[in-house]
Amino acid sequence: MGRIVFKRKAESMTLSVGERLTKPLYKIYEKWLWLQIKNGPFPRHIGIIPDGNRRWAREKGLDIVNGHYYGYTKIKEVLKWIWELKIPYVTLFAMSTENCLYRSPEEKQNLFNIIKNGLEELISLRELHENKVRIKIVGNLDLVPEELREIARKAEEATSKYSNYTLTIALCYGGRQEIIEAVRKIVEDAVSNQLNPSEITEELFLKYLPTGEIPDLDLIIRTSGEERISNFLLWHSAYSELYFCDVYWPEFRKIDFWRAIRSYQRRERRFGR
Repeated sequence: MGRIVFKRKAESMTLSVGERLTKPLYKIYEKWLWLQIKNGPFPRHIGIIPDGNRRWAREKGLDIVNGHYYGYTKIKEVLKWIWELKIPYVTLFAMSTENCLYRSPEEKQNLFNIIKNGLEELISLRELHENKVRIKIVGNLDLVPEELREIARKAEEATSKYSNYTLTIALCYGGRQEIIEAVRKIVEDAVSNQLNPSEITEELFLKYLPTGEIPDLDLIIRTSGEERISNFLLWHSAYSELYFCDVYWPEFRKIDFWRAIRSYQRRERRFGR
C-alpha cells in the first residue's frame, strides 16, 4: 500500500491581516456563546454528517484526498468538543452505501486508508480511554477491504467494556438498507416460528437493527449548506432536530458547533404531541 502524501498550500499556513485582526473578536464571541449555552440542556445523542470535504479541497487547489484528510483531523477536534460537554452518544456518517459503491476506486481506497489509520489512532488516543468511550461500527463492511474490517473489529473489542460514552461510526451505511435487513431477519424468524407477528413492536424492531441499542438522535448537524439527511439513521432520526451549517466540514469551528447547540436549546421538542 502506497503512502499518502498530504499537501498544504503555502497561503493556508499563514493568517491574513483580516484574520489576525478578527482573532480577538472571535475569542470574545466564543466566550459570549458559551455563556448562552453552558447551563444546557445538551442533547444526549448527536449525529454528524461531515459534508463538503471535496468542495473545500477544490476551492483550496488541493487534491480531493487532502480534503478527506483534513476532514478526518476535524473529526478528532469535534469529538473533543462533544466530550467536553459530556454528551454521551455521537454518530459519525463516515461513508454512505452509495459512497462505497459508486465513488472511484482511487478515492474509495484513499478514504478506506484514512479511516483505517484513524481507527488505529483512536484506539491509542488517551482521551478515548480516559473518557471510557465505546466504539461501534455499523454498515455493510463487506464493501470495505479486509484490513479495515480487522481494525474495526479491534477497535470494537478494545473498547467493548467502556460505557461512559459511545462513538458510532457509520461506514458504508444506509438507513433504508439497515431497515430492509432488519425486516428480512424478522421474516426469517417468523417463518421459522421463532417469532409471532403479533409480537412485533417498535421495541422489538429495534433489537433487529445494528444501531438499535443507541438512543434516538436528538440533534443532527450537517455542514456545507446541504439541507438533507441523505439516508442517515432513518429510524433514529424520526424526531431529531436538524441543524444545517454553511461552512465546509474542514472549516467547522467551535463557534459553529456551539451555535448548533444554542439552536437546539431554543427549540421546543414535542415529539409529535
